[in-house]
Amino acid sequence: MHLYGLFVLYKEPSTGKPTVLKSATDLSSFSFLYRKHVGEFMSFTSRLLAERTETPSRNCTTEKEYKLMCFVRPDSLAAVCVTDQEYENRVGFVCLSKVLDEFSNAVPAAKWPQIHKEDECNFSKLNELLTKWQNPREADALTRVQDEVEETKVVLHNTMASVLERGEKLDDLIQASENLSAQSKQFYTQARKMNKCCNYV
Repeated sequence: MHLYGLFVLYKEPSTGKPTVLKSATDLSSFSFLYRKHVGEFMSFTSRLLAERTETPSRNCTTEKEYKLMCFVRPDSLAAVCVTDQEYENRVGFVCLSKVLDEFSNAVPAAKWPQIHKEDECNFSKLNELLTKWQNPREADALTRVQDEVEETKVVLHNTMASVLERGEKLDDLIQASENLSAQSKQFYTQARKMNKCCNYV
């Protein structure tokens, strides 16, 4: 997963025209000769997507191997991220929400319409946020938990597979176990029968 750019924009309520207030990009994966053009294209498509996204709402679009996600709040503040196709939508929108929260806490809403160039905007944290969200597992607690659950499932699956590879069947192991009570063994047997019945329905 790769996050190429973050853009914070303000949509003029009367016209719907967005202005880029601040941006941060990571173009290191592109050839040095093309970085300027790629950055300009990202800025253009971010403005276009923000303009065509209703206020308030979220929008996601793809272009070849890239994905653009846009979040426009009711106060006309918007954020766009440019990622690769592997970047999860849920994580992208959490990132945009955090970016907008950080920005609105640092820059008063009364100043948004007055900013016409990025160097007029006093918000230096966007590059830090871009770096942080390069690895969603570190930035987003839910992603971290989901990854840990997936890793646990793989370990459990591999453990069960290795036990069964030795020619032992789970049913035989349960029947032979001295640690399970007769009721537990009976419960397991009945549950297996019920599952077989459900599969036929």
